[in-house]
Amino acid sequence: MKATKDYLNAISGILRNLPLTKIEQIMELIYKTYLNDRFIFLLGNGGSAATASHLACDLGKGTVAPGEKRMKVLSLTDNLPLITAWANDTDYEHIFAEQLAHFVSSGDLVVGISGSGKSKNVLNALHLAKEYGATTVGLTGFDGGEMKDLVDYYLIVPSNNMQQIEDCHLIITHLIFSLLRDRIATAQMRTFR
Repeated sequence: MKATKDYLNAISGILRNLPLTKIEQIMELIYKTYLNDRFIFLLGNGGSAATASHLACDLGKGTVAPGEKRMKVLSLTDNLPLITAWANDTDYEHIFAEQLAHFVSSGDLVVGISGSGKSKNVLNALHLAKEYGATTVGLTGFDGGEMKDLVDYYLIVPSNNMQQIEDCHLIITHLIFSLLRDRIATAQMRTFR
């Protein structure tokens, strides 16, 4: 029982210390990308891959409102045959950058999720995104790793526990999605008045 309470208390403490202005800033970037009819690409490994897929699902379906355009969002973690082909024929560190090279262009948004901020395949994709003129965002933890110095915008979950960082990343992405869904729905209500 004590270990359970300690874990949940740690999560509560981390959530109280999240940089709220950075969460809102990332939400605004996604909303601006949506308004400009540009693409949003999401990527990560392991638990972060699951968060990228989950956010793509939330944004791609959950923001659909009658009479409003749809959000162009894609998780690069979801095409397993393509991921394994690039990993097998080149190297695992290229699995996201090679996918991204087909689609990304100036005005798009690329969101990398890495608890450590050191995942080479995520960093390579973010480098490529910047070369193509896309805006880059990093969700990370620990000290931010290399990611915090590479991306245009970052949010570091203030923790050194990977599971708690991943818990918070999911909460952050749910918060961002909820804010966006409500904003798009509000815009739709104004349109029909």
